[in-house]
Amino acid sequence: MATVTATPEKLAEIKADDVVKTDGTSGPTSESEATVVPSTATPADASGDVPMTDENEKDKILRAVRQIEFYFADANLPYDKFMWTLHTANPEHWVPIATVASFKRMREFTPLGVEWVANALKTSDALEVDEESKNVRRRTEVTEPKGQFERSIYAKGFGEEAPGLQQDLERFFNQYGRTNAVRMRRVDDTKLFKSSVFVEFDDMSSVEKFLNADPKPSWKGEELLIMSKEAYCEMKIKEKGLTGKAASLRKDSLAGPTRKGFNAFREMAREKDGKKDKRGGAKAGSKPEVWLEFMGQKIRVHEEDGGSIKPEDISLVKGASLKFEGVEGDVSFDDIKAPLKERFPRSPFVQYTRGETSGLVGFDKTLTEDEIAYVKENIKTLGSKEVTWSLPDEEAEKAFQLQRAISSAKRALHFSQKDDRGGGRGRGRGGRGGRGGRGGRGGRGGGDRNRDRNTGPKPSTSEAAGGEEQTGEKRKRAIEPDGGPDTGMRGQAVPLIQSTKKVKTDEAS
Repeated sequence: MATVTATPEKLAEIKADDVVKTDGTSGPTSESEATVVPSTATPADASGDVPMTDENEKDKILRAVRQIEFYFADANLPYDKFMWTLHTANPEHWVPIATVASFKRMREFTPLGVEWVANALKTSDALEVDEESKNVRRRTEVTEPKGQFERSIYAKGFGEEAPGLQQDLERFFNQYGRTNAVRMRRVDDTKLFKSSVFVEFDDMSSVEKFLNADPKPSWKGEELLIMSKEAYCEMKIKEKGLTGKAASLRKDSLAGPTRKGFNAFREMAREKDGKKDKRGGAKAGSKPEVWLEFMGQKIRVHEEDGGSIKPEDISLVKGASLKFEGVEGDVSFDDIKAPLKERFPRSPFVQYTRGETSGLVGFDKTLTEDEIAYVKENIKTLGSKEVTWSLPDEEAEKAFQLQRAISSAKRALHFSQKDDRGGGRGRGRGGRGGRGGRGGRGGRGGGDRNRDRNTGPKPSTSEAAGGEEQTGEKRKRAIEPDGGPDTGMRGQAVPLIQSTKKVKTDEAS
């Protein structure tokens, strides 16, 4: 069958207005990269081979163009550190065509040569090629994507992963309208396919067409579970029993960019703030940054809501939690903490509400098989009833660790602000704040001389244990503090805080 050479004249006949399909990042070492499938793709024959027709050559050109357009798109470029580095390496944002042509998803076009790719890119409305046909760049400035959450859907029921599944999924969703991204959802540590996807459509009409399709979308004869991404978030929040701030943060984490890590908009904002600080110098009375050490991670604490963290700054430490079920009667924190003292140097974190039949126990690292067996052997009953122990599912553990981090952040900020205010109500000489007065040396809240005498030894630095609370026996709280069985609102450990000035704590105050 005839093939077509990608000359500029032939390429000019091709209109670049088909569908972009994506999954992953663009760097040449990425595990999963973007894939593009034009809406006019020629179907395979019974043997699975695709006839090499003139139309197929057009599709090939469109796929190459769409693939590279995705690399430069607002949905990918500012969240892909490698691509952003290429984009910003040149003052005019030119990127070598040979580089992007070497990416994994472009390898099928390698035999055609870089010149073929350059000629194909000349048909793009989104990208432009330089006079020497060596470099490519966007035609417009990068802007932060809007409305991605509202234009996204969730679908489940695609079975186990097989070679070519990504491309098959892209062709499947292409039936319903133009898409910006088709993302296969995977288990964090094993990368196993969850049999579900998030799909971002280009417009709301395509979302409605998919969700209201009659008959309902199916895969290999089996009807899919489908819903909007917003409905999926609400379902998961309800399943995990999250409320208030924890529920809001969980929704925000799901609604934001699906890729973790790099965000060019965030980096640019930080750089801008840094330049302002250098020009204006440190302001009198400016507050130091507060950092929290949480399960091996150093996390920036923000002042919003009395201490908060960004969900994307928290990386899941998988296997660091255990779930207990079958509780009956009254159970105290010490019933769980005391039997574990000998094995675990740091007392675990317990989340349990009186009257419930289950709860969670959080540790500061991933548990070994021996450690799990130790817990099961030493805590066989709670409240006179035999309990079972198991690892929580990934979503539950994520929510649990997020709640822990939020509570720790509040406590860390509290300690920082308390120290900034100083020890006494006054620092003058005489009177209410003078020597011997209520706030002076030897007064009620003043000098360091009495502080050292009254507080005893300083607690060691650690995760901000004190802010995590639970339903107690005398007053109800959400989660119990980390630390020993006697810690809580009394004598909690001091969080590790990195600051521009040395942070002091006063445990007794």
